[in-house]
Amino acid sequence: MTIAARLLDVIEHDILPLTEKGVAAGNKVFGAAILRKSDLSLVIAETNNELENPLWHGEVHTLKRFYERTSGISTKDLIFLSTHEPCTMCMSAITWAGFDNFYSFFSHEDSRDAFAIPHDLKILKEVFGLEPGGYRRSNAFWNSYFIADLVESEHEPLRAELRAQTARVKAAYQRLSNSYQSGKAENNIPLA
Repeated sequence: MTIAARLLDVIEHDILPLTEKGVAAGNKVFGAAILRKSDLSLVIAETNNELENPLWHGEVHTLKRFYERTSGISTKDLIFLSTHEPCTMCMSAITWAGFDNFYSFFSHEDSRDAFAIPHDLKILKEVFGLEPGGYRRSNAFWNSYFIADLVESEHEPLRAELRAQTARVKAAYQRLSNSYQSGKAENNIPLA
């Protein structure tokens, strides 16, 4: 199994079910997972829990749960998977945790345009003076990758299968986004 196929499977079968429950409770659509580099096995998957704490974005909540449930695993031996390109807080948390990588399914622009959650790009612009994509995706701390790029690098027939899976996952997240958007006025998330 290629890394693109495995990451899509984790999103669809591990993160997405958790996110469905989270959105039903009033949380946003963001989730994350941590996998072992050696065999791509899942260490932990989680989702956004901003109703409990506005800092529990999908990535940060995953890191919280990872450190609560595991010990002795070096983050250099792990892959960080994020359903949506991490915001600056989450990128910093991934960095401080010592990960040398992260993979994203949706981009900041997708969060703004498809999910009506523009805060990532607003913070990049207002706080850091950066345009979309303005941070270095490869730097001294980590390298970041988009799953869509990995899918496109696959050979047929796998590429066609992964494109179909990508479309399924995107449709599921769009349904969840519509649900979140219709009820967000009733939750108490500061940047809803």
